[in-house]
Amino acid sequence: MRLAGMAEIQQMLGGVSRQRASEIVNRASFPAPLDTLATGRIWSREQVADWIKKHRSTQRED
Repeated sequence: MRLAGMAEIQQMLGGVSRQRASEIVNRASFPAPLDTLATGRIWSREQVADWIKKHRSTQRED
């Protein structure tokens, strides 16, 4: 399983700011994080990519 932290999610979302990425990951529709580490929350990269395809259809593939 590939993982994604906030920096990877920012990149997957097209290089949005950390603040914008935080707004997006806090949406009820966004996948729940798998865990929270000392460095922050981590998600399944596949689940995040699926969410982007569904909710941001104009977003390019990374």
